[in-house]
Amino acid sequence: MCGIVAFVSRDRPIESDALARAAAAMEHRGPDLRRSWRADHGLAGLAHARLSIIDLVTGDQPIANEDGSCRIVANGEFYDFERLQRDLVGRGHRLATHSDSEVALHLYEESGPDCLRDLRGEFAFAIWDERRGRLFAARDRFGIKPLFYSFVDGTLLIASEVKALAAAGLKLTWDEAALGESLFANASSDRTIYAGVRQLPPGCFLLASADGLRVQKYWDLDYPRLDGTVAMRSDVEWIEGTRERLVDAVRLRLRADVPVGCLLSGGLDSSAALGIARSLTPGTLKAFTISFDEAAYDEAAKARDTAAFTNAEFHPIRVTNDDFAAVFSDAVWHSEGFHYNAHGAARFILSREVQRAGIKVVLAGEGADELSAGYRFCERTLGLDGPVPPTAWPEALLALFRAQNPGDAEIAAGLPALMERSKALGFPESTFGHSTGKIAAAHGLLNPAFAEKWCRPDAYFRFFSNYDVPGQIDGREPIKQALYLWMKSGFANYVLGGERLDMAHAVEQRLPFLDHVVFEWLRPAPGSLLWRDGREKWILREALRPFVTEAVYSGKKHPFTAPRSTLRDGSAMLALAQDLLRSETAAAVPFLNQAGIVQLLDRLKTLPEKDRAALDATVMLLLSIVVLHDRYRM
Repeated sequence: MCGIVAFVSRDRPIESDALARAAAAMEHRGPDLRRSWRADHGLAGLAHARLSIIDLVTGDQPIANEDGSCRIVANGEFYDFERLQRDLVGRGHRLATHSDSEVALHLYEESGPDCLRDLRGEFAFAIWDERRGRLFAARDRFGIKPLFYSFVDGTLLIASEVKALAAAGLKLTWDEAALGESLFANASSDRTIYAGVRQLPPGCFLLASADGLRVQKYWDLDYPRLDGTVAMRSDVEWIEGTRERLVDAVRLRLRADVPVGCLLSGGLDSSAALGIARSLTPGTLKAFTISFDEAAYDEAAKARDTAAFTNAEFHPIRVTNDDFAAVFSDAVWHSEGFHYNAHGAARFILSREVQRAGIKVVLAGEGADELSAGYRFCERTLGLDGPVPPTAWPEALLALFRAQNPGDAEIAAGLPALMERSKALGFPESTFGHSTGKIAAAHGLLNPAFAEKWCRPDAYFRFFSNYDVPGQIDGREPIKQALYLWMKSGFANYVLGGERLDMAHAVEQRLPFLDHVVFEWLRPAPGSLLWRDGREKWILREALRPFVTEAVYSGKKHPFTAPRSTLRDGSAMLALAQDLLRSETAAAVPFLNQAGIVQLLDRLKTLPEKDRAALDATVMLLLSIVVLHDRYRM
């Protein structure tokens, strides 16, 4: 895991200092070594901030091929790379390192962009191809590793984090259209909230040359159509095939030249990852667990039982509201995006403690819910839980702003069309029902001109327009439609964005459930295998049962969420909110309505505790906006 930089210019020499500044801005990702390279003609350059995990001696980057015509910088891991190394040597390649990153370079030499078919893992990389005069960059299938790009004075800048682009000379400003999407329905997978900054979508590659820039998809989720061929397997075949592939995915992710640990909650996913890892590892494994000071959110007891069951070394990390407040600004700066809960600050603290324990690599359970429909909205899409009650937090906001909001009638008028689109995709009518509350409330918290332009029901139609509805959504099981939209929006842009919180302290998180071989095996599994007998993730639960305690096997899903105590009287987070949201910095954010926000803050003490808790996400979002505006000098 590292930070990568690639610059390409048509006619203006690249400044070596700009390359160095971009790499230095990501020193937290790669504290072990920074190196850069610039072509003799000065029109292309690469830089790398290294976190040494594989090949500690010879694996420094950029890496050149045999004749120096191609060079690579890579972030992440290519699994099963030793087999690929043997194959490459057998075909006449001379490898300069023992690094996994080098295999992508030589595979590209052989087959160009088709090299991606042979790469398994979580990665983002860039290759300068001198012979063809082009830059080739790619991102892994699910988007686990980030990759951003922009143009400054005709020069293409590519980097692992937006802050590196800013260090190279890009002036960051807000992207109004992307904000309009992000606030209500998640931005599309190639947008960011920063004007002029794009991200390479998951499963895509980029080619940049004198002919221009082209982005092309090489992989997609490709859920099967209902009118297509059905995979005929017995329950036993599904379960055993899933178990076999997950064990292999964990085995591959244990390969490192440094110690590997595990992140552990009280749930099935991380518990199973640890259980499988212990079955494959003769030595000690350290397991790290966040412990909250509110019992309803604390999973430390179940995690401790799992650690004892697997004979892992247990490391609980206690965090409080004061701790959240102390690191919140840094966590937002590192993540480069919005926060809706203090779990982002908790994850920042977790990675810090993992680093202090001497661990660079951890296994984690992210992706299991996407693999087997473990979310609450999946149950709703399957129609298993009856009518869905209105979401609490938009209702709480509406209680504050309904009397002064003239847009309610227009919003209500736009609702039927939205519901029709929802039903056409197979969703229950209630799926987007709470969204009208978000839109209406925004008219009280945002600048009136901005709200009038973006806070409208058609925000959700714009959301659907970002995706290949006829090719990837229509004709699928409703549960697969919902998963596709989630994985391409909230999951790729929000959940996986937490990678930068891990890398804030140079901790590489490996995700065995987000292995494309495992995904492609489970992709055709019908909804009846994902949920059965009122149990979410039925097939995973059965496949992983040998590796977890009975309490974990039989337990209900407990999402990783920090206590919603931001607005509780006397809390450090409430003091931070009162300070920042009333500040001159908040007043300078062009799309916020500070008067409406102050009204919200003034009314907090009059609200019941449950309504305060329901507003936690809104206040966290506003806080993160102000922090980004300040820290990135927007």
